[in-house]
Amino acid sequence: MSTVRTDLRAEITSLLDRHQQLAVSGNAMQGFNKYYPPDYDPEKHSSLNAYRGKHALGDRARKIGEGILIVRFELPFNIWCGTCNNHIGMGVRYNAEKKKVGNYYSTPIYSFRCKCHLCSGWFEIQTDPKNTRYVVVSGARQKEEDWDPEENGGFAVHETDPNQGPVDPLAALEKSTDAQNHMNNVQVPRIEALQNLADHYSSDPYTHSLRVRRRFREQKKIEKAREEADESIKSVYGLPEALALSAEDDETRAKAKQEWEEGRQALEERESAKRRKLGAEVVSVMPRASSSRSSARSGQSSRPSSSSGSKTSDPVSALRAKILGNTAKQSISIGGISRSKPPDPKSARALVRRI
Repeated sequence: MSTVRTDLRAEITSLLDRHQQLAVSGNAMQGFNKYYPPDYDPEKHSSLNAYRGKHALGDRARKIGEGILIVRFELPFNIWCGTCNNHIGMGVRYNAEKKKVGNYYSTPIYSFRCKCHLCSGWFEIQTDPKNTRYVVVSGARQKEEDWDPEENGGFAVHETDPNQGPVDPLAALEKSTDAQNHMNNVQVPRIEALQNLADHYSSDPYTHSLRVRRRFREQKKIEKAREEADESIKSVYGLPEALALSAEDDETRAKAKQEWEEGRQALEERESAKRRKLGAEVVSVMPRASSSRSSARSGQSSRPSSSSGSKTSDPVSALRAKILGNTAKQSISIGGISRSKPPDPKSARALVRRI
């Protein structure tokens, strides 16, 4: 009985030690989601994949011993397969065998070996870090459709011409000297001026803010007084509230005075034109009035029994012609521009009644 208890106690102790080892190795939380066989030893097997003899990437790492990893590769350009001579468009994806084949300085060069989906031929594409592009190595032919920036008015991004001569050292020195002079004469003074301006405005922000707020208050008072004056003018003259009145300053006064002078001159020209037209009508009416007066005298001597209405009409027309003639003479003597008032019609009627 004591032997059984001792064995049970030893088994419980071993289980506790195993659980502690799992917790130390960082797999304590994973132990609740994975099955650990009884013969699993965390000191001997670093992980369950190592215990089962599998790779973490699964079937993609079936050639990992040869340095080959299966990846999903997308064609960067259009190609023609060298085996079946079929066209394969850009963007077609393959399960390619990725392998490191060299280095360009510290940048690795990778090779992607793909199997054509239209035949059983293989083609290989490598990276070119020097020219930042992909190159077809074997099994296919690339479609030449590169865009040349120099032919289209641009600039070459990468200069990889092996036949290009060395750079002129004097030209490089002159370029660097011009850049240094431009920096010393233009850029540095400009930066210093901006720095001084920034220091000036940020030296005492309270004073600057006080000055700006005082200016705003003064402008606000001026605007309020002008609005009150405009409202009083609108209320006196019955102007609409939506009417915007112009500001009263020297320029506005000069402009208003000029417009008033132009309007006054136009009014005087219209009045003088009316007076000239009226004088011409009077000149044409005066012979008719004299002829009517002579005919009236002859009629009175020959026909004394004529009606009183015709006697009254001849003096009225004569008086009217006389008034019009005096008016025309006055307008002509003044020079075409007269400010005298026209004859009062009431006085004219009184004269006619006396006659």
